[in-house]
Amino acid sequence: MILFAEETLMATKTVTKAAPKTKAKAKAPAKAKPATKTAAAKTTAAKATNTLTLRHIGVALSETHDLPKKQANAVLEDMVALITKHLKKGDRIRIGGLGILQVRKRPARMGRNPATGETIKIKASKKVAFRAAKDLKEQI
Repeated sequence: MILFAEETLMATKTVTKAAPKTKAKAKAPAKAKPATKTAAAKTTAAKATNTLTLRHIGVALSETHDLPKKQANAVLEDMVALITKHLKKGDRIRIGGLGILQVRKRPARMGRNPATGETIKIKASKKVAFRAAKDLKEQI
C-alpha cells in the first residue's frame, strides 16, 4: 500500500519547464497535492490481516510434500467433510497442537427486541465451539 501511495505521489509531482515569457502573464505551476487514500485503499489499509483459505493451505502442502495441487485440495476437502460429519453426531474433535472442536447446546431463553423493547423467546440452538490448545496459545 505504501508503494502505491509513493508511486501516486511521484506521478503528481511533474517537472514543468518555464514557459517563454510573453507579454501576457504566465500562470505559475500549480502546487502538487499529496496523494490521498481512496476509499478502497482505506479499507485495505484497515484490514491488516490476511485470510488463509483451504486452497492456500492445499498449495503450500502440495509444494512441501511433492503432491499435485488437486490431490492436496481433495484431502483437505475430505478432512472438512469428515470433521463436519463427526460434529453432527456430537463428537469432539481434538487436533493436537491446534485445539478442540465441539458442539455446544444453547438453551432456550428470553430476549428483548432492541427496536421495540418487546420480550421474545429465543429457541434452543447448537453452536460450534473451538478451544485453542496450550501449545497454540503459547506460540501466539
